[in-house]
Amino acid sequence: MSLLINPLTTLISVKHVHGGRQSKSKTRISSLLTKQDQNPISPPFDFRRYTLDKAESVNRALAAAVEMKEPLKINESMRYSLLAGGKRVRPMLCIAACELVGGDESTALPAACAVEMIHTMSLMHDDLPCMDNDALRRGKPTNHRVFGEEVAVLAGDALLSLAFEHVAAATRGAAAERVVRVLGELARSIGAEGLVAGQVVDICSEGMAEVGLEHLEFIHHHKTAALLEGSVVLGAILGGGDEDEVAKLRKFAKCIGLLFQVVDDVLDVTKSSAELGKTAGKDLVADKTTYPKLLGIQRSKELAEELNREAQEQLLQFHPQKAAPLIALANYIAYRDN
Repeated sequence: MSLLINPLTTLISVKHVHGGRQSKSKTRISSLLTKQDQNPISPPFDFRRYTLDKAESVNRALAAAVEMKEPLKINESMRYSLLAGGKRVRPMLCIAACELVGGDESTALPAACAVEMIHTMSLMHDDLPCMDNDALRRGKPTNHRVFGEEVAVLAGDALLSLAFEHVAAATRGAAAERVVRVLGELARSIGAEGLVAGQVVDICSEGMAEVGLEHLEFIHHHKTAALLEGSVVLGAILGGGDEDEVAKLRKFAKCIGLLFQVVDDVLDVTKSSAELGKTAGKDLVADKTTYPKLLGIQRSKELAEELNREAQEQLLQFHPQKAAPLIALANYIAYRDN
């Protein structure tokens, strides 16, 4: 994917795959493009510059939020995983959604850091011997391999706790009732109705003879998509979005959340560990049900295209230039290599 993205052309870059026919939504998008083409065209959206700038802001804020202080061991473990790199997709989605509805990056930054803290916690716990027993994460030894299982568990717990504290204490520029709403939304996205639910069902599904598509989608709507959805919705709420805007962005986020997992499943069977920066093929070894296993690689790729198209349709009511970061992030999720 080109890193210089015209926010209008990206809207029509994905075809609806049912029978090779163009969907009605694509016709609406093409109509929008025609209308916009009658006006002066703004410069292409520089996705690379955007991601570098936002990642730098998030990384600075994360480093400041987790200082090296006593007890050093726990803070060192927290920082080891939190500052190990990563794409910062969730924080960027949070900030982009906030800015889309008229908010400022500074208002969304504590929530953006919170979702990254929680995401990092989930990876640390997912890598544990009692879960996936992984040795590699983001090209480095996993947290428990460096600090031991006990510290890795506690460091993950500390990041989870800090995430809520950080939103409550550091958010500026949003009404108190919106901050409270954000805290509730965040809790719901990771608890027994969100990430934890997906993880538990995933664990309980291991060894099952038959796992259908509906069952698989339940796992991933909760395990992966819930926190991505939360990231977008948190930004929309803090940015002052109205109920219709929040609903549109929630649907956008649900689509890209599932899209993220479909692409992840495809990459797991088509890329090497070196290319991914984590252990490749582990789902195949564990005989886990994945989208390629159920649908095949080609149909899984087509599903990814459908989800990307449906996600971008939710952004049609917004100004194309303001929607450009979310459009580009959706395309990045769809076409990433690791």
